[in-house]
Amino acid sequence: MTIPSPPVKLSVILTGFQLGYLSIAAAIVEASLIATYLLGVKNLRSKGRRWPLLRSASFVSGVVVVFIATGSGVAAYDDSVFTIHVIQHILLMNVAPILIALSAPMTLLLQASRKSVQTTAIKILHSGFISVVTFPVFAWVLAWGTMYAYFLTPLYQLSIEHPLFHDYTHLHFLVSGLIFWTALIGVDPIRWKMSYGAKLGYLLAGIPFGSFLGIALMSVRVSISPAHTVADIHAGGAILWVFDEVLTVAAIAIIFFQWANHEERKALRADREFDRKLASSEAGEAN
Repeated sequence: MTIPSPPVKLSVILTGFQLGYLSIAAAIVEASLIATYLLGVKNLRSKGRRWPLLRSASFVSGVVVVFIATGSGVAAYDDSVFTIHVIQHILLMNVAPILIALSAPMTLLLQASRKSVQTTAIKILHSGFISVVTFPVFAWVLAWGTMYAYFLTPLYQLSIEHPLFHDYTHLHFLVSGLIFWTALIGVDPIRWKMSYGAKLGYLLAGIPFGSFLGIALMSVRVSISPAHTVADIHAGGAILWVFDEVLTVAAIAIIFFQWANHEERKALRADREFDRKLASSEAGEAN
């Protein structure tokens, strides 16, 4: 027997902050991350170097999105309304990771921190573990495997029944999304560098998987959990499908923008090199 989903109230979404121990701890961590990032920007400025404002805004927005997904009134419905649950995981696995990946937090750390911190950070970035988890094929399989395993297996019901496991899934979705989007559109230096054409192929390869998952949820005749009605599952599947398409288009736009900037910088470097050689040649002829 399924339980009818409670009505979603805007007042709860706006004011229903989560006050459990883990939620408060997570909020403290999130606030600390924002403060640390902005302190890094300040330290960099004290060295006479500028940091793009858009990157700072992107990082702050990404962390705020994580808070909205897990600490705001959105989380008040995450185990009772499937559509809200889907939106929560979209925020954690796609929206927040995209914003954080574009903010280049590791680049800021390397530029603004002390030598000892830089050395430790470089060792971590070059470690075998990071090389494995940021390998594009691993990142792609992890991201899509996470989505399918969670929504199409008993793992979903397990997360509804066990709050601690549910909290773990939030972290897992966030980390999986960060790995996937860092490999695809991230600004930070990682070992594996795909060409922009390969990035487009990497992204487009996921379209049928996103569509199938959404359609699969829209087609169920028996709810995947007694906590939700079939109609709620269908609505959540539709939201998942639509948002996957929207985010794919947004990611394509980001990749093309990065590609254009890369080509522009390459052209400028070529022009400077040509001017340098021309000046050197003219100086040699004058002598």
